[in-house]
Amino acid sequence: MSIQLNHTIVPARDPQASARFLAQMLGCPEPRAFGPFYGVAVDNGVTLDFMHSEARPRSHHYAFLVSEVEFDRIFARIQQRQLPYWADPEHRQAGELNHRDGGRGLYWNDPDGHNLEILTRPYGSGG
Repeated sequence: MSIQLNHTIVPARDPQASARFLAQMLGCPEPRAFGPFYGVAVDNGVTLDFMHSEARPRSHHYAFLVSEVEFDRIFARIQQRQLPYWADPEHRQAGELNHRDGGRGLYWNDPDGHNLEILTRPYGSGG
């Protein structure tokens, strides 16, 4: 059996709302409730399981490899909602995209401050 990431827990003050935000932004199916979690399933079988946190969660980073078409759709949703976005994980290059490895990428925050990223080429893939 190969080793694959199956799921990760994402702390959130309002797990249902945060899960719905991510699903809508990525164009994924509605989150599924399972015990204390609201799971967002992505295409490679991994779920991001949002779980309640009393305090504001410490920011985590979640990166999603997407096609050029998916990038355009997600980027359009970011722009429609007038969400700030950056070309870099430190949020220094506001309103810009990056073109690492010949692709496109950007970062934006979810309602709890988690640093979300979409990229069209894996880092180190050349280009």
